Amino acid sequence: MPENIFENRADKCGQELPESCVQDRMHPVSSPNEPLETPAIVTSVQVMFFDTDCAAVVHNIAYLRFIETARTLLAGQMGMGLRSMADSGEFPVVVRTEIDYRFPAGLGDHLEVRGRLEKLERSRFWVAFEVVRVPDEKLIVTCRQLLALIKIPGGKILRLPADWAQRFGSKA
Repeated sequence: MPENIFENRADKCGQELPESCVQDRMHPVSSPNEPLETPAIVTSVQVMFFDTDCAAVVHNIAYLRFIETARTLLAGQMGMGLRSMADSGEFPVVVRTEIDYRFPAGLGDHLEVRGRLEKLERSRFWVAFEVVRVPDEKLIVTCRQLLALIKIPGGKILRLPADWAQRFGSKA
């Protein structure tokens, strides 16, 4: 069995997943004036009955729910935590989703959703995800999403925070 890279990770059905099931790969580089590495996240999922169809194969919409969780945690790394979004009224809103279903996952499979910031634009940004079956590293799904920062209520499109290019590197 491969070495577990997640400390205190709960892999058994029915156990609560602790905060440590999310691997934070965003670490500062040597100088505080240099940009941080690209924000990235890894979340763990075990396929449950409600994720599958009558053939015990993961339903296509379930993958989007897995990705939604990872995207929400990735946004938190980028400074858009749930509470801060609610307080500011500024939310990243999905504008486009591109998803390729490459191989079926099934009931009981252990999956990782690996997400990262892919590209920054003036008022939009791209994030990318891979869903991989553990432990054989079989690629199940690839996905890209385009998000815009929106002020709610009102629906006004906002420019991305000025410090993102410096913090996350030039992605544009």
